[in-house]
Amino acid sequence: MFPAFAQPSDSPSVDTVLLKSGGETSVTKTGSNAFSMPAANLPLVNRLDFSVGNSFFRNPWVQAPATTDARDGLGPLFNTNGCQNCHIKDGRGHPPEAGDTNSVSMLVRLSIPAMTAAQKKSLIVNGVVPDPVYGGQLQDFALPDAKPEGQVKVTYTDVPVIFADGEVVTLRKPKLAMTDLNYGEMHPDIMMSARIAPPMIGLGLLEQIPEQTLESLAEAQLKEGKGVSGRLNRVWDVEKQQTVAGRFGWKAGQPTLKQQDAGAFNGDMGLTTRLFPVENCSSDQTVCQTLPNGGAPEVSDKILNFVEFYSRHLGVPVRRNLADPQVQRGEQLFAESGCGSCHQSQLRTAKVDSLPALSEQTIHPYTDLLLHDMGEGLADHRGEFLADGREWRTAPLWGIGYTQEVNGHTYFLHDGRARNMMEAVLWHGGEAERSRAQVLQMNKQDREALMAFLHSL
Repeated sequence: MFPAFAQPSDSPSVDTVLLKSGGETSVTKTGSNAFSMPAANLPLVNRLDFSVGNSFFRNPWVQAPATTDARDGLGPLFNTNGCQNCHIKDGRGHPPEAGDTNSVSMLVRLSIPAMTAAQKKSLIVNGVVPDPVYGGQLQDFALPDAKPEGQVKVTYTDVPVIFADGEVVTLRKPKLAMTDLNYGEMHPDIMMSARIAPPMIGLGLLEQIPEQTLESLAEAQLKEGKGVSGRLNRVWDVEKQQTVAGRFGWKAGQPTLKQQDAGAFNGDMGLTTRLFPVENCSSDQTVCQTLPNGGAPEVSDKILNFVEFYSRHLGVPVRRNLADPQVQRGEQLFAESGCGSCHQSQLRTAKVDSLPALSEQTIHPYTDLLLHDMGEGLADHRGEFLADGREWRTAPLWGIGYTQEVNGHTYFLHDGRARNMMEAVLWHGGEAERSRAQVLQMNKQDREALMAFLHSL
């Protein structure tokens, strides 16, 4: 049995608890702004901080020098000029469509194998060894007086999958290529991994789940003996100057929301912070030295704190259609297939006096925040701290049924290869191979029930 993190017996009814995926932070907003609301229990006195953080998250940053000196310093190399451009409506990004020149809400991580003693030592702090010229990710935009690093091209090959009843689903396997490189050749052993922007909802709640809870989940999975064996990533905390548990990012490569935000400011927009004070140019890219910057740092601690507050307090939409028999059947199938081993349905946040809205909340994120071997089909063959090239952090499923109405698409997984939820399920392998095999044996009615359950989240 997996650890229970349930309410006491005198708690609200089961339906009421399950309805509120984000506990008392849960919101009832639907439509395109369903992911953009402040936590329902956020005190009115704190709503201004949320709105200020939202403005820095939503509005574009500009080239320095500018009269808008609170938002200048963009670039010179970058992927976007505003957080909201990737996390569209605070939701999910997507891979480039046919005819797109730039990736916009998908970026490509870059690294090379650690070969020397110095490179291996650097993994403790950096998690990867960046490309000597292009760094840790490719920037496909630049200021007018600079050249972008290059462009990303994605092509797909078909991968047919057959259900037991004969129905065929054609998956698409992506292949990445870098074109129009403006700063020379990449390292011959370059490793690349595409990443679409994940949804922003409920991140502050995930940050407050006790590490002991996550370790207990890993221990319970091993004890269960069904081939599921999650583990915490261990990553470098810049402020603490020590290795801690990783929680955020597709491979749990960031420990806190503040560091995640600061890393995005630096890598995605070319903006420095106290945490990452160095421009995102390599020594071979002199453009960072020749073009003006927005000061040191370009994003002040005050602004970073506002963005962190905003990131922490985005409310999670409530579940829908709980009383629908098809949804209930789908939830039963989800459990019987073992999906809940990794996609943990119920957790509880710690008591945090400084964050009352997030404190002691019973939540339903459908994640364990652990790394799992997802098989060769999803492997990017690129490590990140302790995560190897086949491992990915379990993605939270709360709010997944709102994706179409918020973002206008249903692209899932780390690189957006899945065009709907069923395709995402069918890409699961490795530790999830047993669950995938059970889905392949389901009849059409049960498959539709499983999808109805996921859409209810």
